[in-house]
Amino acid sequence: MPFVLKHKESAQIYTCTLINIYKLPYYGTQFWDSLQEAEEELPVFLEQEQVNDAKLWELYEITEQKLKVCNVKLNNNEMKVLYLNDEKIPTVKNRESK
Repeated sequence: MPFVLKHKESAQIYTCTLINIYKLPYYGTQFWDSLQEAEEELPVFLEQEQVNDAKLWELYEITEQKLKVCNVKLNNNEMKVLYLNDEKIPTVKNRESK
């Protein structure tokens, strides 16, 4: 099962601009296919993304079905923030305008 980054306090799932298999950018859920891959790539990823308070983010195992739901709910819209609710169901909220 894939692994995503989940914020320990808010249950936010880390999202960013990614590149799909057709080399097209899209806004989606960052994931890794295995725990080993995630643990190896995480430090570089956090540095590249300039993540503040990296210690507040943890790897979280998620089903492939829920990962797909995460990306569908984001709808390729970077104004949406993804969370897992208390029932561990992906939900989105609109990001506040700056």
